[in-house]
Amino acid sequence: MSGRGAYGLARFWRDESGATLVEFAMVIVVFLLVLFGLIDFGRYAFHLVASERAMHVAARVAAVRPPACAGVPVIHRRSASSTTAPEFGTSCNAGADICTNAGVITCQGSAGNTTAAEIWGLVQGTLPNDATVGNLRFSYGYDANLGFLGGPYVPVVTTELSNVTFRFVSPLAALVALAGGTADGALGADISLPAMSVSLPGEDLAQGADG
Repeated sequence: MSGRGAYGLARFWRDESGATLVEFAMVIVVFLLVLFGLIDFGRYAFHLVASERAMHVAARVAAVRPPACAGVPVIHRRSASSTTAPEFGTSCNAGADICTNAGVITCQGSAGNTTAAEIWGLVQGTLPNDATVGNLRFSYGYDANLGFLGGPYVPVVTTELSNVTFRFVSPLAALVALAGGTADGALGADISLPAMSVSLPGEDLAQGADG
């Protein structure tokens, strides 16, 4: 090899032009992964907290409005198995079989129900865009410690949010792959928010149109 050739080869190995661009290309992928991850998981955390708060609002409204489910009794009726024929005004917990046990009545939220529609209007803005009123569930459970015979039916009212999908807006899985990592199959896809519910004693549901 001539001296000129050896010199050219040595110069080639020492040449670092373009190295900055290569380093930038490697770093920018990691930077974007961290940035978009912070944004998306920040959104996820926001929806978790906001959804939990929304269920507190939903339960409070449901407790003072007419039932969102069909079949919820209007008043506490005398139990058919009662042998003492208690007087109206007797507390349901005054003894066994004072008031009729209506069990637990559950239904899915419907825009056609005034109470469900009102609650949905209050909480919709805090939930992911794919959520619908059908993601709300309402339960009205009998509790002998609430109400009296002949008085308005007072159940334990539960509002629940379930099957709500959270969607990542950034391609996290693709960025992980570019950064040289192994992307989880669920990363970058839709994930479900955990189900959450809040229960409160009802407040005069038969008369609750105005809260």
